[in-house]
Amino acid sequence: MGLSVTRGPGIVTAPGKRRALRVGALAGMAALVAVVATGCTANQAFLFSMPDSAARQTQVTNNLWQGAWIAAWAVGLVTWGLMIWAWIAYRRRHRDQIPEQTQYNVPIEILYTLVPLVMILGLFWFTAKDQTEILTVQNDQQQTVNVVGFQWSWGFNYIDQNVYDVGSPNYIPTLVLPVNEKVKFELTSPDVIHSFWVPDFLFKMDVIPGRTNTFELTPDKIGTFAGKCAELCGTYHSQMLFNVKVVSKADFDAYTAALKARGNTGMLQTGRVTNNGSRTAEREL
Repeated sequence: MGLSVTRGPGIVTAPGKRRALRVGALAGMAALVAVVATGCTANQAFLFSMPDSAARQTQVTNNLWQGAWIAAWAVGLVTWGLMIWAWIAYRRRHRDQIPEQTQYNVPIEILYTLVPLVMILGLFWFTAKDQTEILTVQNDQQQTVNVVGFQWSWGFNYIDQNVYDVGSPNYIPTLVLPVNEKVKFELTSPDVIHSFWVPDFLFKMDVIPGRTNTFELTPDKIGTFAGKCAELCGTYHSQMLFNVKVVSKADFDAYTAALKARGNTGMLQTGRVTNNGSRTAEREL
């Protein structure tokens, strides 16, 4: 008959040890399979890297993200090392031997308090520094776009060209931007809080009624990128989708000219089109 009887509280039987080893091995295999199945590279698996960005300023975000994961892996390796060391150094060498029990250890208690405090303060400092850099508006943009988030779609005012485009839950609008030109985004909303999010820009910002949030960004990759509202804003929140199309300067000029030819002149505001301040016309949204 095998060892299957517990001799006292806290003593694990041999079958229990084998069961724990099997569970640990299965968990490790599952994690490895998950990494391989998702097609992750080594860099993505261990640093959880962001997608390849489509804008210049996003490198700051990527550096902060990867730096945080490097620190997290360092803490994890130290913690796992201490656990393995304690497992080996204080293992039970005889069947009935129990390691010496202590109530507390002052140096360890101090260490466990100071180290997390230093880590949190360090992470806060780097986050605040990078956030300040990302949100600094220099007002040297080449294009200015007013993004209007409303229930439940988006409108885009191309301020320098005095034209607009607007979407609806049944029509996904497209924000067209020229490549390699700095764009200043001005975010406004007439109703509730929305959130302007383009994952490939590695950036999102809330669209808040009664205030104008701004940021600057330079698209540097031609292509079409998906955008969405990242703030639960009502019944049709899931339909608040849009596309961002980054094109050459010539194509951008042709697009804004086409909007003007269609009669989309003036600035779109609260679901109402205002033409040169002289008249308003309700749009079917």
